[in-house]
Amino acid sequence: MEPTTGLILRRITQTDLSVSAHKLATVILDAIAWKEGYNGLPRGTAAFTLADLASKMGISRQYLTELLAELEASELELRREKPNGKFAPWLFRFTAFDAESEDQDVASGTGDTSPSIEKDNKNVFSGRITISAGSNVFQTCWAELIKAAKKALPCWNVDTQVIWDCFHAFNRARGNENVPAGFLLGFMRRWRTSPGTVSRPEAASTSAERAPDPRERELHNQIKAAPSSNRQFHASDLCRLIGQAAYDARILDVIRQFGCQRFVATLAVHGRAVMAGEITR
Repeated sequence: MEPTTGLILRRITQTDLSVSAHKLATVILDAIAWKEGYNGLPRGTAAFTLADLASKMGISRQYLTELLAELEASELELRREKPNGKFAPWLFRFTAFDAESEDQDVASGTGDTSPSIEKDNKNVFSGRITISAGSNVFQTCWAELIKAAKKALPCWNVDTQVIWDCFHAFNRARGNENVPAGFLLGFMRRWRTSPGTVSRPEAASTSAERAPDPRERELHNQIKAAPSSNRQFHASDLCRLIGQAAYDARILDVIRQFGCQRFVATLAVHGRAVMAGEITR
């Protein structure tokens, strides 16, 4: 089953989340690209800086971090990554919908329409580009497309005219006079490794930095052990078993150990209790 906006929106409303987390999920959903290349994004992803996302929500960065953790631990399985450098936007996707499954508990109705089939999808590169010298991109129809697409690409901080000039120089050197517009998007996606640029020596260290932190993986495994949708039942069962004071003390221990937010620590405490057999999932 191909996920659609309607399908994911229904799953969001049916997932046990706080009101603010529901709102954040719909904000991310609204920006998801359903057509490959829309805004220069991979299909099924949305791009935001944390500052922009916090501004849209009208909340602090600290509270935003808590809400993102809630969505990551929920059945929606929100994931985020930053493949284009430290200062580039984060890419978000709901990984619960990555695997197609016919036995999902929510079925997409015939009224759902994926934006990928809408004709007014203006950020998709189509048509052909004539290669010429000294062309001003802002006198063409491509300037706005480049500006919109580069936000989530390696060339996000490069001037639009510079991208245009480099693309033309690249094609002139190969004797190309007229190329498909998709070549421009591909050129932007391969900006770091395009001919004439030197491979960055820090590439190896960047990949190393993205390697999962063992402590983060340990915390994530503890959270996954207890479904967040049952967190209120878990809290009630555990408090009844060990008492409120001991329950709060466990949460503080997790906060000290991992330096995480209280909501995340609470989920980890529930997961530990499940793994220890103190409470059920």
